[in-house]
Amino acid sequence: MGRSASPWDGGAAWSGRGVRRGLRSAIACHGVGLHSGAAVSLQLVPVAPGAGIAVRRVDLPGAPVVPALWNYVADTRMCTVLADPARPEVRVGTVEHVMAALAGLGIDDAMIEVDGPECPILDGSAAEFAFLIGCAGIAESAVAREAIEILRPVRVVDGAAYAALEPAGPRAGAFAMALEIEFAAAAIGRQRYACDLTPGGFIAELSRARTFTFADEVEALQAAGLARGGSLANAVVVDDARVMNPEGLRFGDEFVRHKLLDVVGDLALAGAPMLGRFEGSRTGHRINNMVLRALFADAANYRMVGAVSELAAVA
Repeated sequence: MGRSASPWDGGAAWSGRGVRRGLRSAIACHGVGLHSGAAVSLQLVPVAPGAGIAVRRVDLPGAPVVPALWNYVADTRMCTVLADPARPEVRVGTVEHVMAALAGLGIDDAMIEVDGPECPILDGSAAEFAFLIGCAGIAESAVAREAIEILRPVRVVDGAAYAALEPAGPRAGAFAMALEIEFAAAAIGRQRYACDLTPGGFIAELSRARTFTFADEVEALQAAGLARGGSLANAVVVDDARVMNPEGLRFGDEFVRHKLLDVVGDLALAGAPMLGRFEGSRTGHRINNMVLRALFADAANYRMVGAVSELAAVA
């Protein structure tokens, strides 16, 4: 597929030449589904440059494929679920963390193979997926990469939450992100975090932030068929002012960082990196998908451009 590149060896490997990137080799992991509690295996597989990212259900007859795109999102309750509208049984849930790792490390082309209806939760963050990508190796191709340049502000509101995509302005070439969250639990309260999305920044600032839940909601979630695979090994559990995980938090503001990690994964379903800015408050998977639908509802909101500089700097 081309020369090897790594997101951890400094800026030289990420030349910002505007070419598509894929995996050098296949790599697999095994775990449990956060919501199903079932054992599941996932494999990341190289594909031809230009193929994009998709999910293959290897456990179903014919191993059907669902494109990892915003218009294939079928459910956003507690996770992002992709499904084939013509075959509702071809669905894969909890795709946001592996999608965040692929997008955060600048992978344009890959097949995600799973043998069940949900991706494994692993440790509840994207760090282990990022580690797998690094082990598989990143290959630059000779195929030109395009990005989605935001031309007009797009804003959606869902109750007390909002999400907005805006032009980059003088910072053309960067994708800046800022998010605020607020929860009644004293351990969280109000938090805000902002960063630029670069491979180095993703690894250092977002990839290790874990999903979280509240102790008084666990029983209700499990009764609704959700969070059956959840544990202190794959989620931060909050009981008002107390974090129940013995090891504590990975960051003082791990909660907002994880929510921003979810934004990265959900926006990756745009199908190409974006040039512009994301701003949000109290976001979730539903509104993350809503802002993409609003963006693509009007062709005047964006244009496809050659992606030259958005990965040029590695923090």
